[in-house]
Amino acid sequence: MSELYYTYYESPVGLLKIGGTETYISELSFIDNKEQIIHGEPGVSDIIHYCTEQLIEFFAGKRKTFNIPIHQEGTDFQKRVWGELSDVPFGKTASYLDIAKRLGDAKCIRAAASANGKNKIAIIVPCHRIIGSDKSLVGYSGGMWRKKWLLQHEFRIANGVQTLF
Repeated sequence: MSELYYTYYESPVGLLKIGGTETYISELSFIDNKEQIIHGEPGVSDIIHYCTEQLIEFFAGKRKTFNIPIHQEGTDFQKRVWGELSDVPFGKTASYLDIAKRLGDAKCIRAAASANGKNKIAIIVPCHRIIGSDKSLVGYSGGMWRKKWLLQHEFRIANGVQTLF
């Protein structure tokens, strides 16, 4: 079993926990209260350091894609959904229905939404880019204000648009 490392990064959308091994990132999560912080000595592998650098570039508007190895435990279906999330381009959005259709079955919309909610690698696996079929902002485990901020940040950089919502 690989040793797990983690660090914290204070981003424009709050404190982020970055976790992983020497070879991949397995967690990028929002920290909203002090109880979520792991006390003790964090470890920083080269991949976590590289991830932090890419996040800094993303928030500075200099990076639109991430090229960091990632790994999440999940069912085959969840992994397919996460793969579809990763295919939603920077500055664009898709609906849960769009994702379900890409998976080959519009009826799996609820399952696709559930898998989206189980994503443990925020921002890099861009679940924030999923909106309602009516173009409304819908649930986001990181909080709706973060979702709105991330979408506006991406739209501004990709399209020169100041505000989307």
